[in-house]
Amino acid sequence: MSVRVRRVYESPEPEDGVRVLVDRLWPRGLSKDAARVDEWPKALTPSTELRRWYHAGEGSYEEFARRYEAELAEPQAAELLDQVRAWAAKGPVTLLTSAKTPEESHAAVLARLLG
Repeated sequence: MSVRVRRVYESPEPEDGVRVLVDRLWPRGLSKDAARVDEWPKALTPSTELRRWYHAGEGSYEEFARRYEAELAEPQAAELLDQVRAWAAKGPVTLLTSAKTPEESHAAVLARLLG
């Protein structure tokens, strides 16, 4: 299973496979044509409350990851997570995020759970 994380602002590459935007909000300043997003499962993204809490600097990345994993256990998110796993079983999947540090973002949590 091949899952990787990239910034959505990076140019698409042939080896990206299925390009999945994992941000709740559309990335600023990026057209839909340029992004070349194949899927955008918003219910798989962190809740607005969790996202605001984390970006306000109120907690650690580890606590954010723990809370996000709890959100991903909810039925709708779990179903979407299974869908992404199915795509990854068939070929490469690239999780796209606008986060400046993808390695400390929700996309990294998703990649870890999928891998």
